[in-house]
Amino acid sequence: MQHTSTVRLALLALVLAGSLGATAAHAEALACPTLSTATQVQPCPTEDELKYTYTGYCSDNARLYGRDVLTCASFENYKEVKNVALWEAEGGKFDGYLSCNVDAASIKASKAQKLGVERVKTLTRVICDYENDHRLVHRTKSECVVEAADCSGGECKARCD
Repeated sequence: MQHTSTVRLALLALVLAGSLGATAAHAEALACPTLSTATQVQPCPTEDELKYTYTGYCSDNARLYGRDVLTCASFENYKEVKNVALWEAEGGKFDGYLSCNVDAASIKASKAQKLGVERVKTLTRVICDYENDHRLVHRTKSECVVEAADCSGGECKARCD
């Protein structure tokens, strides 16, 4: 009987220790990653692919897309908006579609400018804006709060619980 009580106490101690550790590990600090470590994980579209999607996106059926008049005004406008590829940073924690009209070296040299948090229903987006209109986003179901929004003078960060 005493052996059973000892085992139960040991199991209870393990469960309590595990739950305390899970609670402490649940809070996460996030900072905007440097683009110098980001990687392009999707190739840029070819000119032929862009022409093909331009025809579909900007055709008479464009009403399905909400009549994006500015993007569809010319192929050059369309290419400026839609010539993008997926990039990731911090092992995929942050990602975003960055312009293929900008060379990779310029993207990697862009510095973080500001951090923001946006909540839509049950999803939180931690948004990092960089020079030259680049943006990476981290998506989570956790509640996040901006602790330091300005990245220009130092490290910007958010805390997610």
